[in-house]
This record gives sequence, C-alpha cells and structure tokens, in this order.
Amino acid sequence: MSTLKVPQSVPSPADDCEQLRKAFAGWGTNEGLIISILAHRHADQRKLIRETYAKTYGEDLLKVLDKELTSDFERLVHLWTLNSAERDAFLANEAAKKWSSSNRVLVEIACARSSEQLLAARRAYHVLYKKSLEEDVAHRTTGDFRKLLVLLVSSYRYEGDEVDLNLAKTEAKLLHDKISKKAYDDDDFIKIFATRSRAQLNAAFNHYKDEFGKDINKDLKADPKNEFLALLRATTKCLMHPEKYFAKVVRLAISGQGTNEENLTRVVVTRAEVDLKIIGEEYQRRNSVPLERAIAKDTTGDYEKMLLALLGQGDA
Repeated sequence: MSTLKVPQSVPSPADDCEQLRKAFAGWGTNEGLIISILAHRHADQRKLIRETYAKTYGEDLLKVLDKELTSDFERLVHLWTLNSAERDAFLANEAAKKWSSSNRVLVEIACARSSEQLLAARRAYHVLYKKSLEEDVAHRTTGDFRKLLVLLVSSYRYEGDEVDLNLAKTEAKLLHDKISKKAYDDDDFIKIFATRSRAQLNAAFNHYKDEFGKDINKDLKADPKNEFLALLRATTKCLMHPEKYFAKVVRLAISGQGTNEENLTRVVVTRAEVDLKIIGEEYQRRNSVPLERAIAKDTTGDYEKMLLALLGQGDA
C-alpha cells in the first residue's frame, strides 16, 4: 500500500509549474514549496508537471532541480521526480558502474518489480544509455555473480498462480542436492532462482522445508561470509517477502553510527507508491518503533521533511 498523500483538489500542472518557478526565483530556493508540490503528486501528475515545465519555460525540470538543490535532498527529489522506469534504469546504471559483491540494487530491480516494470526499466536503459542493461551487467560483473545477475535482469517471469507441483518437488531436491554439495555455481541451480515464477518458487521452497526440515534461506547461510550466498538470499527475500527485505535495508541504513542515505533514499522513493505502508508496519513489528519516528531521529532539514512527506506524514 502506498503512503503517498495527494490533495483531493490538485492544481493544474501549469499552476504547479508556476509555483515551482517561484520557488526557484530570487536569491534563495524555497525548498518547502518544492516539497509541498512534488511530495504530494503521484507518478502521472509528476510526469505532466515535467512535460508542462519544459513546454512553458524551455527547461528540463530535473536539471533545474539539480542546479537549485544540494546533497541528499537533491538526490531524493531527483529520483522521486523521475518516472519509475527511468528511476530503475538510473539506479541500475549506478549499481553496474560501481558494482561490488555486496551491492543488492540490481537484485532489487530484478526481483521486487513486476515483469512489465523490469521490461520498462530495460527499455528506459536503452534510451538513456544507448546500450542494454544486460550487456552492462555482463561487462561489470564476474563469475557466479555474472551468471545470476545477467539472468535476473533478463528475466520475464510468469506472474500467474499456476504451479507444477511435480516440478516443485524435483527442483526442491535439486536445490537441496546442490546446496549440500556447495555446488552454488551449477547452471540449473542458478536458473531456478533467476527464472521461476514467484508461485512456482514458493511451491518449491515449501516442499524443500517439508522434505528437508529447514527454510532454504537457512541452508543458504551455511557460509555467512560467502557474498554469493548472501546475494541468493537477497534474491529469495526480494521475490517472496519484499516488505521484510526492505524493512531490513532501512533498519541497516539508519542503525549504528551514521546514516546510509543512499539506501534510505532508494527504498523510500521506489516503494512510496507501492508498499511503503506495509514496509513501515513490518519495520515497527520488528523494531518496536514507527518508521517515521526512526527516520526523523536519524535525518535533518529538508531531506527529513521530504522523506516524512513521502511516508505520508502531515497534510497533503
């Protein structure tokens, strides 16, 4: 469920653009006015605002925002103003360029989106970067990581409820056999994670637990320092329980010393119109603190205000 609050009576895109233009005028930028508009418009409305701004003033709104704003607040507003496919393409490109074995962004984009959304992101990648996401991932990653990630970003999973129970049993046994032998680089083993539908994976994982007495993710923790196993666990969590996955990402982003603004920003902007309410409920269930209170404690200024607005705090 979305946390986005949109007013019952929304100004026209032309009126919103006029107000944004005023926010950029003069010596200082009126960040509060920018938040009051962009943090309370859904994706289609933001798209119209960008188109109207370009048509009216002959400038790209994103470039103006980048020039007027700074730091974490600028990145937050920039990512939020992009449409979802552009945003995923942008994040995927960043992740590919600075890829490390602990980077989970490509898994999130491949596994926490619908098949159509992933396809849209791949198309946006073509337009923005004049090459395919698959070739960039193949170029930037290595070994077993490449095997898994290229398949994940190339996949178009079936999204229906039909399940082949015999296949689920067969693949549960294959998964257990390969995990027991630590044959994590096996092509058939990787293919199951990368291509099967959520319903089919759920059936296989349930049979795995019934037959072998453990959740598959527990067996994938056999070597806690193995980054490839960590990536496989992230894959299963993103596919089967995205609210738990993202609640943990947020917890790690704001716990301990310092804040990982990059991860916090990414979760809020990509999930605010999807399931951020459910993620917040999961966060509170696991941490006994409301998500908005945890974020308010760990952030400041306009960055904090924008995050809280996207979390549905305050009036639209």
